[in-house]
Amino acid sequence: MRLATWNVNSVKARLPRLLDWLAGTGPDVLCLQETKCPDGAFPVAEVGELGYTVASHSDGRWNGVAILSRVGLADVVVGFPGEPGFPEPEARAISATCGGTRVWSVYVPNGRTPDDPHYAYKLAWLAALRDAVEQDLADGAPLAVCGDFNVAPTDADVWDPALFVTSTHVTPAERDALAALRDLGLHDVVPTPMKGPHPYTYWDYRAGMFHQDKGMRIDLVYASAGLTGAVRSAYVDREARKGKGPSDHAPVVVDLDLAPSVGAE
Repeated sequence: MRLATWNVNSVKARLPRLLDWLAGTGPDVLCLQETKCPDGAFPVAEVGELGYTVASHSDGRWNGVAILSRVGLADVVVGFPGEPGFPEPEARAISATCGGTRVWSVYVPNGRTPDDPHYAYKLAWLAALRDAVEQDLADGAPLAVCGDFNVAPTDADVWDPALFVTSTHVTPAERDALAALRDLGLHDVVPTPMKGPHPYTYWDYRAGMFHQDKGMRIDLVYASAGLTGAVRSAYVDREARKGKGPSDHAPVVVDLDLAPSVGAE
């Protein structure tokens, strides 16, 4: 089973690239974030030609998440109980059972600055996510929480930690929120970089940031123990960040020695 996650930064703007990537990489399940596409306008037919069914949660503005699967898509849940809003809940989480594995696609709030109300919202959102994931784990199925967490787990996941001292994404409270998720029994599946020593997944669009590898690892796959034991390999697909009109994020691809459950929908 091949599981992937990608902040695509607009499905419509990136559709040709997305279709080419799906055809070439062939994930069984792909979690998307920042789709920016109303549910009724999602290119279901186009990805369907490649064998994927779609569960989407978006209002078409700045957020939006989706799960694409060719191994079944069942028990779809948009959002989660207790999800806070800003002020209303946003399209930031969707979960489904794909081939016997429970998969979450999440787009964690950015936080903006540590003294902004959006930062408090981010921490509250992560705390509520932890509680919801704990409930899903109780069912016992293999589980993965994938997406753009907008948090770099350690200083090693930031190209220059000194530049981020007064910024979000690296504060102790944000990292503690990730640790609380891991304390549920989830494991951070750290991918291998395709080039260089750092498994960064995000590079600002500003000139030279990508080519100088001045990035961050904020796109994560957190997997339950049973799923982690099946991981054969994981990598950051840096090639998808190149060329004309890419997303500012690269996909993370995880290969698992795990056959989809027979008869799973």
